[in-house]
This record gives sequence, structure tokens and C-alpha cells, in this order.
Amino acid sequence: MEIVIGITGASGVIMGERLLAALKQMKKITTHLVMTDSAKKTLELETELRPRDVMCHADYVYENDDMSARIASGSFAVDAMIIIPCSMKTLAGIVSGYAESLLLRAADVTLKERRPLVLVPREMPLSRVHLRNMSAAADLGCAIVPPMLTFYNGADTLDAQIDNVIGRVLMQIGITYKEFHPWTGKKVRKSQYEEMSLFD
Repeated sequence: MEIVIGITGASGVIMGERLLAALKQMKKITTHLVMTDSAKKTLELETELRPRDVMCHADYVYENDDMSARIASGSFAVDAMIIIPCSMKTLAGIVSGYAESLLLRAADVTLKERRPLVLVPREMPLSRVHLRNMSAAADLGCAIVPPMLTFYNGADTLDAQIDNVIGRVLMQIGITYKEFHPWTGKKVRKSQYEEMSLFD
């Protein structure tokens, strides 16, 4: 499985690093990474990591201004693209078809070839412009997976919350992430069930 990963300069670049690290551990998955300059800067501001610490997880790495890269062409068949996190600038570029960088061109190619495109938008609060662009992206066929907090599955640490986001993102392209814990339903003891009335 060939997957293009885009990391932009929105807050939460650690999610992109963790996603790449997770995919690296999976068999028969090849990753193609594009990081924007803003992503590299945000990485330094938010973490102790360097861009090379992220790039080492990817099978192939491309510069964002390299429009001759193979992922810029629809004739290079990949299975899906994920942009995590997705800045509002990148979102706007996708919905307007403004493919002025490799990341935006790869997203444009993904859409025109009718391949899955998963966006993990990171902004708070959301303006009407942001909401309109997300709606437009959804209409174009993108899966919109905002990195929201989850409490139903016992995700009580930052790492667990990030694992939850990664799990939900990968579900969109049919990949199971072992660190993701889905909701399995409310557990009811047998004694409780026997005491229940149909009229309760």
C-alpha cells in the first residue's frame, strides 16, 4: 500500500510524526512524505524533534517545491493521501484547486484520480470561512477527521489521545492501528441484566 503523508504548519505536528512512526511498523506499507517549511518550524517550536527525526520514518521524502516529484503525477498510483495536521491555508488551497506546492498538487492529484484524501484540520475556534472550506472539502470527497478529545475509551493521557486520532484516521483508509481502542459498548453485569424490566 502506497500512502502520501502531508504535514503542514498547524499546531499538532507531533501527530504527523506519530502517524509515520506507526506506519513504519506495518508490513507492506510504503510512505511518501511532504513537509511544508511551516511544519518544520512548528516542529521545532512545539517539540524537541528535528525535521530529520520525522523524515527518518518515511520511505521517501520530497521537498515541497519539487513539482517534478512522482507524487505530483496521477500516473504514479498511490492508494491514499493523509494530511496531518492540515492547516487552514492548506485546506483553502485544496478546495480552490490552488496547487502551487507539491503538497497541494499531490492533494489535487488525489482528488482528480478519485483516491481517498483524509484531512486532519487543526484550528480553534473555527470561523465561517474554515467551516465553509471543510464543507466544500467534504463535498469533494475528502474525509474530515478533526483531532478531537475522546473520553469513552479511557484515553487519559496525551499519548492515548494521539493514538486515538491516528486510529480514527487510519480507519478511513482501511488500516487497523493496534494502539487504538474502539468503543465496544456498555458493559452490563449478568446480575444487572436479569434485574432489568422490559418496562424500565
